[in-house]
Amino acid sequence: MKRVFKIVIITLLIVAVGALTAIFVTSHNIPILEPKGMIGMKERELIITCSSLMLIVVIPVMILAIVFGWKYREGRASKHTPDWEHNSIAECCWWGVPVVIIIILAVITWKTSHDLNPFKPIENGTKPIEIQAVALNWKWLFIYPEQGIATVNYVQFPEKTPINFVITAEAPMNSFWIPQLGGQIYAMPAMRTKLHLVANEPGEFEGRNTNISGKGFAGMIFKAVSSTEQDFQDWVGQVKSSGESLTWEAYKQLVEPSQYVTMKVYGSVQTHLFDQILMQYMPEGK
Repeated sequence: MKRVFKIVIITLLIVAVGALTAIFVTSHNIPILEPKGMIGMKERELIITCSSLMLIVVIPVMILAIVFGWKYREGRASKHTPDWEHNSIAECCWWGVPVVIIIILAVITWKTSHDLNPFKPIENGTKPIEIQAVALNWKWLFIYPEQGIATVNYVQFPEKTPINFVITAEAPMNSFWIPQLGGQIYAMPAMRTKLHLVANEPGEFEGRNTNISGKGFAGMIFKAVSSTEQDFQDWVGQVKSSGESLTWEAYKQLVEPSQYVTMKVYGSVQTHLFDQILMQYMPEGK
């Protein structure tokens, strides 16, 4: 009886945790479940699909754990007939259903691994914009090579325009992520990674580093803004008139560790600065 009681209690606790999780999800804003970009929407669909397939097995197991524990509890007159090892129907159920689910998940994984490849460019008929992102201790530097400007802890781009993020790091390994737009990818010194995103509508999104990188990790957050094309061009013009220039000397001052850094803009950027940042840790002759 004690064993049955333990099974029932554990099962009820799991159900309670699931119910509380469902209440939390429905009553709070969770960025990955409220995507504002094409990639983010596909990732949400993937999460929901995989979770639903998983529940096909989990829910019946939870129910049967209670039913069997209650039916065959100590002191009950139920007859136990342990002859299921040759029960073809039972074997098909507890082996067949998981195998089918695994096959479905394998197909989904294969398809989405290619479809959501972060290095795969997004093509929607609009010319993409390139933004170079550099992870510093503990802040983000964004360089716009075509516009000739740079920003710290702030990035803006036009809506419905593919964004080609080219990413590296001056600091230890970080991970670049804008949850509502989707995807995340590592940023490492002497390495160039890429991430292709697009925002479906104007809005403000929170970006962050998701790889613990030391003392100032918690404050390594930036604002990502999607705007109309005209608003973006107006913003670029305002930044260009700021007067301050991001040279190699200014960059070396910027890389000094600092926490909870506010937004900063540079009206001009030294040519090929990103390449210089990338190559400074490369071995000679590489």
